[in-house]
Amino acid sequence: MTLSLTTLQNIPLIRQNDNLADILLSSLAETKIGLQNDDILILAQKVVSKAEGRIRNLAEVIPSARAVELAEKTQKDARVVELMLQESNEILRTRVGAIIVEHKLGFVCANAGIDHSNVAGLGNEKEEYVLLLPENPDESARRVRDEIRQRTGTNIGVMIIDSHGRAWRNGTVGICIGLSGIPAVLDERGWKDLFGYTLQVTVVGVADELAAAASLMMGQAAEGTPAVHVRGFPYPLGEGSLKELLRPKEQDMFR
Repeated sequence: MTLSLTTLQNIPLIRQNDNLADILLSSLAETKIGLQNDDILILAQKVVSKAEGRIRNLAEVIPSARAVELAEKTQKDARVVELMLQESNEILRTRVGAIIVEHKLGFVCANAGIDHSNVAGLGNEKEEYVLLLPENPDESARRVRDEIRQRTGTNIGVMIIDSHGRAWRNGTVGICIGLSGIPAVLDERGWKDLFGYTLQVTVVGVADELAAAASLMMGQAAEGTPAVHVRGFPYPLGEGSLKELLRPKEQDMFR
């Protein structure tokens, strides 16, 4: 079994309304990769958010009283906290430097996924920009996949990933926040192990496992490689959704 991950080369800085399918196909050609059925393309959240215009100018954000209160408590910028409130269903935990929320997309994360890094402004020193997560990452992945499939005739999967912390371990890892054409989880309950034991509870988050591998290839700083081509995914492609990866509140023992 071989799993191959290749960072795509010469992807430009993404601007609002850029066509990601065009950019990916051009980069695949420059990287000398011909798409095949069952290949997967993995995109960093930042490039999707930028193409969809999810950038916000903090100079235009007016903090609410709740945002000012939380900002004082956590020593954060009240304008960023205001955006966190707008992007979240619920504030779950706070401490100096961090606000843990349930994002509108349904998952728990720090600071509502709002990011300062690698977000360029427009040249005005009085302005500062941050980036929000895509509004519907599953739909974003589907649009890119559909266009590439129409133009190449290949059946591929597309995944959007982000870097998140974990409640019980140090360090961020890549996780899937949107996908199309690939399974999110693999239910192995009922499978036999090497000794004939029937698995009772094993459900594998295959999309998150692949996201972590792709995040390792992309890097976190100035690498400039926000897209990864995958060949050899060891499971059949099929439809999946972010919802499958989200643990229901009644089963969440950490809240």
